[in-house]
Amino acid sequence: MTGNDSVVLRVAGRPVGRYVTRPELPARLSPRPYLHPVTTLAGTAVTELSPADHAHHLGVGVAVPDVEGFNFWGGRTYVRDRGPAELDNHGSQRHSSYQLRDPDGFVEELRWVAAPGELLRERRTVAATGLTGTAWALDFTFSLTNVTRSPLSIGSPATNGRPGAAYGGFFWRARKEEAAPDVFTAGAEGVDEVHGRPADWLALAGSAWTLVFAGATGPTGRDPWFVRTAEYPGVGSSLAHDARLPVPPGGTVVRRVVTVVADGRLGRDAAAALVRKAVGP
Repeated sequence: MTGNDSVVLRVAGRPVGRYVTRPELPARLSPRPYLHPVTTLAGTAVTELSPADHAHHLGVGVAVPDVEGFNFWGGRTYVRDRGPAELDNHGSQRHSSYQLRDPDGFVEELRWVAAPGELLRERRTVAATGLTGTAWALDFTFSLTNVTRSPLSIGSPATNGRPGAAYGGFFWRARKEEAAPDVFTAGAEGVDEVHGRPADWLALAGSAWTLVFAGATGPTGRDPWFVRTAEYPGVGSSLAHDARLPVPPGGTVVRRVVTVVADGRLGRDAAAALVRKAVGP
């Protein structure tokens, strides 16, 4: 454990991730808590923070480009019939309190605030669990509740007119290396085959590391995956793929993604076995 502004996650006493609670970031980056660095058990970093290609990519966290027109992703906003635009519409995720804080995880309350005030209240539960001598799992659950008196909806550039860009929700900005990582699921391989489609799990394999993402609830499992490898390595679970996601007053959206963080390059069988160990059959 550290001070009030960060939490160090540990597996069997070994640090594997640092969670920054109150980052000092410019408004344009949509300030929000994030995990960085996240490492394998051997110490290889598998996240990036504010890389040159996308300064608003902040390790691992929850980022949504459109909550009723407000940007909680950072950077430019995609506007229908106009394209990406610099708008003064950025929101922030503000830490309220920890309900629980242990070396292997925490439960946090957050407020999603934009110009009109608080739009959403979030409960975030994060846990780190050892799987083998070379792999561990990051269990990340978030629940977003509409605390306003009006209906809200969550959108993406895809729902605003940009095909293939349905990012928004859980997002992991991975380590960028000289060669782009491989990406595969149980039945498909390559970005063209896995991007924009749901799958029980999806693996991103770098030079000496593998991340295996699994939607661990029914609704999460039905969300298509957002995947990039060549431009930058990143994986997310899309809340608003082909339609906006409505959140009525008092309504709550819950998603849970479990990510296996492994040393080495895993094949399909090894990835599937670790997912079963992390999530269950």
